[in-house]
Amino acid sequence: MQMTDLPFIQNAEAYLRLCYSELKKEHLLDSRLQNVRSEINKTGTYDLLDFELDYGTKVAWRNSNKCIGRLFWRNMEVFDRRSINNIDSIFDSLLEHIDFATNDGNIKSTITIFNNRQKIHVWNPQLLSFAGYKNDDGTIIGDPKQVEFTEKCVQLGWIPKMGQFDILPLVIQIEDKKPHWREIPKDIIKLVPIHHPEIESFSELNLKWYSTPIISNMILEVGGLKFEASPFNGWYMGTEIGARNLADESRYDMLPKVAKLLELDVKDKNSLWKDRALVELNRAVLYSFKKAGVKIVDHHSASKQFMEFTRKEAKEGRDLTADWAWIVPPISGSTMEVFHTEMDNTVKTPNYFYREEPWSL
Repeated sequence: MQMTDLPFIQNAEAYLRLCYSELKKEHLLDSRLQNVRSEINKTGTYDLLDFELDYGTKVAWRNSNKCIGRLFWRNMEVFDRRSINNIDSIFDSLLEHIDFATNDGNIKSTITIFNNRQKIHVWNPQLLSFAGYKNDDGTIIGDPKQVEFTEKCVQLGWIPKMGQFDILPLVIQIEDKKPHWREIPKDIIKLVPIHHPEIESFSELNLKWYSTPIISNMILEVGGLKFEASPFNGWYMGTEIGARNLADESRYDMLPKVAKLLELDVKDKNSLWKDRALVELNRAVLYSFKKAGVKIVDHHSASKQFMEFTRKEAKEGRDLTADWAWIVPPISGSTMEVFHTEMDNTVKTPNYFYREEPWSL
């Protein structure tokens, strides 16, 4: 998605009008707009008030075309850390985010927002992720998606452990200074071992996944202001793990191994071995997360929640925007109402936008 090309001051005014209207603060708007215009004319920028930033993070979630879980957009917990400007405090805030959001498995939607007047780079694509190690023969141990970031961590001094599920360290950089890394304490990481409700031998695959998907490679844009360090999370939909992270050929590629456990004929495409293995892998993920007491949603429930979100948006008089290719779950799509729903992929702001990898800047 591309950021809005509206002039900065127009973007600021458009958001403030929306914010004050939806929060029933119209009587304060004219004075606020006058102050913002004056601040921008003098300094070239302005600062959001606390409640303006808080609401902006929520509206950005509401406008996130690729997210199926927007029904709960009002429930984001917001940690405003704009006053922080040193590396240790940033690390501490990120660890606090992981611990708070994980909440012993009862995941809380959370965002932490750092100073936008200072270039703070969180190198991690997600605060929690598994290392990927590329061997000399081209084979990969761990998560292929994280090979490049893992190599950067090693170059910075992190010692590779060469396991399939090694949690990578946090890496932070301020301005163009040297990046710093820090291990994430194990006691705030909740890993879920993946078992199957019926197939005991499934446990021999030794699969696991982390509880909390905290996205940290997106820029929060509110009122023309860009917060490059603003990690946020919801909770997993099961297919994100079972149909993508563990199943994609470019990721952990577990379907052939699951099919072998099920004694399926992988040479016969008509046996639908991939489909059957995919369903059982997803069953295992949902079963394991629930057994571990970690919040997760199945794709059928998520689809129903999204349709409820669309109805609520219509009731509020807002046009729904969504990316069909992301909203429709990666398995059993046609069994859900979202599959049969036309979607407008127009990008609104506030919103979250992908950024370039910090080490390439």
